[in-house]
Parts: sequence; structure tokens; C-alpha cells
Amino acid sequence: MPFTHALGRAIAVASIVALTGPLAPSAYAQSSETLTIAVANSLKDAFRKIVPLYEAQNRDVNVRVIYAQSKTLLKQIEEGAPVDVFLPSAYEELDQLEQKKLIIQDTKQVYARTALVLITNTAFPATIGSIRDLETLPVRHIAIGDPATSTVGKDAVQFLKYRNLEPRLKSHYLFGEHSKAVLDLVSKGEAELGLVYRTDATPVKRVRIIDAAPADSHRPITYGVAAPWTSENVSRVRDFVAFLLSEPIQAELKKFGFVQEVSDIGSAQRQEEVKP
Repeated sequence: MPFTHALGRAIAVASIVALTGPLAPSAYAQSSETLTIAVANSLKDAFRKIVPLYEAQNRDVNVRVIYAQSKTLLKQIEEGAPVDVFLPSAYEELDQLEQKKLIIQDTKQVYARTALVLITNTAFPATIGSIRDLETLPVRHIAIGDPATSTVGKDAVQFLKYRNLEPRLKSHYLFGEHSKAVLDLVSKGEAELGLVYRTDATPVKRVRIIDAAPADSHRPITYGVAAPWTSENVSRVRDFVAFLLSEPIQAELKKFGFVQEVSDIGSAQRQEEVKP
């Protein structure tokens, strides 16, 4: 292995340890296998529930979970971090790795999807009752993700353009850097409306979902899983993916705003812009 590549991998390993803390030696002694799962922060609520269910069914596996910003995990995987399973916040990040030949063949899989939803504050809800009302009723502020920094912002703008709402609402946009920032703007009353993913809004008690954008008004919003090039336990990764696609786990995911999705979608289809 070239020195520069080895050094990069060593740095990536150190970064993973910094995120998760050292793994106790006893964990290795108690388990015949170790599975390292890297999960985007935006998926933390769901996977804090799901991973223990997997551990309960696979007591011979020592599961190590890393939660971090999706782009941070992506960079560390590119640099050689020892990750067996990667669950990013956007399916397109798996495409990026695949284009660089950093995904193990035939391990990339869609496991769920979600919807873009219109939300309001629970305590002081907007008078708007549906997506269609955006065409006629007055709007003071509508919070959306910044399309320059967030995928949810790009999807929100795509939807607003598709419905020809942007000319009417553009001067009323409040931008958040990411979904959490959009949720904060709505929950604190700085914007009476917001556009986020159902998976973002479902766990937050201070916001209420008003309506969902039609599926054909924006790109498909899918969630994927894959084994990065650094995975050393591909057979166990395939078992974990099968676990994610099982009916009981799909039912758990639904509680967090996911919708079952068991078929893969081509990269070109996902990235194609929806036309009015």
C-alpha cells in the first residue's frame, strides 16, 4: 500500500475514533464479528430505535454506530475510514461514491422514501389548510432550506417552481442552512410555514404537517444503503440490508416518516428535473 494512501487511511481511522470514542477490547472478545455502521445525523432518531432491534436478533455481532454529518462521513469513507455500512442523508451521496468506484458492487440499495411536506407551528398554526392554498392565501414568511447548501432546499425550490408559486412567494422566503434550521424557524414562529421532508417533521412536536407535495412535483426522495470500499464484512452488510427491508423494520421506519421502498431507482431518473 503506498505511504500516502496508508497515511490517509490512518487519519480517517483516527477521525472515526474521535467521533465514536475507542471501542472497548472486551467487545471484540464477546463477539465473533464487528459491524461498523455510519449513519447521517438526520437519520439518528430512527436508527437509535432500529439498531438495537438488529443487535437483539444478532447477538454474535458487535455493532459500532457512528453518527455525524453526512458529508463528514462521506469524506472519511473516501479517505479510507473502516466502515461496513453507509447510510447517508441523500441517496445521491452513494452515487458519488459509486462514480469514484468506492462502493462494493451490488450492495447499493434503496430501503425507504419520504415526501416533501408543508408544515406550520403547532401552537400558532397558519390559516392555510393545504398546498393549494399557497396559490391564493397571504403568506408572511415561508421557511425553506438554502438550495446552495441543502438537498431539501433544492427540492423545495423545484416544487415551488413546478407549481408556479415562486413568483408569488420568493420575496417571502426565509432560508435555513439545513432541515433543522427550517424546523427551528417554524417552531419559533419566525415563519408561519415551512417545507421539509416528512422524516424531518414527524419527530418534532412543535410543528404540524399540513399537506404533502405531490410526488410528481419534485425528484423522488429516497434513502439508500451500501457497503463502502473499506467494508470487511460484506456478507453481514447484506444481512443488515435484508433486515432493513423486512416488514417489521419497514413498519418501524414508517413511524419516523418513511415510506416503504424496495426497488432501486436509476441515478439518471432521480436526478432528472421535474418539468411543469
